[in-house]
Amino acid sequence: MTTPTDHDARGRGHGSRPLLNRRLAEFGTTIFAEMSALALSTGSINLGQGFPDTDGPEEVREAAVRALRDGLGNQYPPGQGVPELRTAIALHQQRRYGLSHDPDTEVLVTAGATEAIAASLLALVEPGDEVVALEPYYDSYAACIAMAGGTRVPVTLRPHGGRYVLDLDELRAAVTPRTRLILLNTPHNPTGTVLTREELTEIAALAVERDLLVVTDEVYEHLVFEGEHIPLASFPGMRDRTVTISSAGKTFSFTGWKVGWITASPALVTAVRSAKQYLTYVSAGPFQYAVAEALRLPDAYFTTLRDDLRDKRDLLSAGLADAGFEVYRPAGTYFVTTDIRPLGGSDGVAFCRALPERCGVVAIPNAVFYDHRDQGSPFVRFAFCKRTEVLQEAVARLKGLAAA
Repeated sequence: MTTPTDHDARGRGHGSRPLLNRRLAEFGTTIFAEMSALALSTGSINLGQGFPDTDGPEEVREAAVRALRDGLGNQYPPGQGVPELRTAIALHQQRRYGLSHDPDTEVLVTAGATEAIAASLLALVEPGDEVVALEPYYDSYAACIAMAGGTRVPVTLRPHGGRYVLDLDELRAAVTPRTRLILLNTPHNPTGTVLTREELTEIAALAVERDLLVVTDEVYEHLVFEGEHIPLASFPGMRDRTVTISSAGKTFSFTGWKVGWITASPALVTAVRSAKQYLTYVSAGPFQYAVAEALRLPDAYFTTLRDDLRDKRDLLSAGLADAGFEVYRPAGTYFVTTDIRPLGGSDGVAFCRALPERCGVVAIPNAVFYDHRDQGSPFVRFAFCKRTEVLQEAVARLKGLAAA
């Protein structure tokens, strides 16, 4: 039984040792939880956390209901994922990108992309290994690298000419003899950058030259408005050194189902599965059958999704510019990054905490996605994966900033 003297308000247990594992000591409550709670308490429009405010296709939702009623997935599914979904993932990769994968040995279903990232890093990184990641990065990257005992080495994407740009020389310089892998995200959250064929060619050449593994987070693969999405695994020499991650949440607007996957060589899948089996083991049984059907939707679905989000991107981007922000219009994802300095401030965290009271809108400060916090301080991210009328109301509210 725990007694009041076993720990104090500082979160310390027996003696002076903190309760929280030191690898996670720098990570507190996520900014998403803080901002979403602020949205609820103030009645603000939540353009912070990236989740749609409507469900995805009705036929996909009905497929989940049918699976539940038919007893599909109500008990533990296979540890690697149900065969129907693994086959659908393999067919998707072949049809979209010409990548051939054996659904029995080269596909692994996970509890969303977040578990796929965690399992990949826990499996492939040992204490002391360096992991190069593009900064700003999704917050789970830093935590997962820390849990694996690795050292994160950020390479900063910087705004230039209205977009965020990767300095390939800086990336090459970041690789040392201790580098184990590159953690890549394209289309990139939060900046909306879509790496070009030329950039990916250089990254692939670097990985081959230095014998590096690459973990690629491609969950926004179908949300590309300019340019094209090209999986790194399709480049010469990358097939057997790349773990490709994606998920159903962003593409089909069922983020709560938490169905993700990796595709990779048999050796890499076996390694990642060794870690994954001790995390969730399995999850989302009935939803796996529904996602298998979703991946077989006609091309028109994916085109309509992209075009609808492009229109919403343009609506919100124009409204933010009218409100006085400098806007970096994204080439992909469903986030737009802005610079608050034209509005007279440079502290994005303070700006986002005050924004709900100022105009009833919630956003996310980009600084939380940086190791070099000063690099991200003046930037703020807004999500546009919302109903058009919600975005129109948000734009109307934000106009008050220009008049302030």
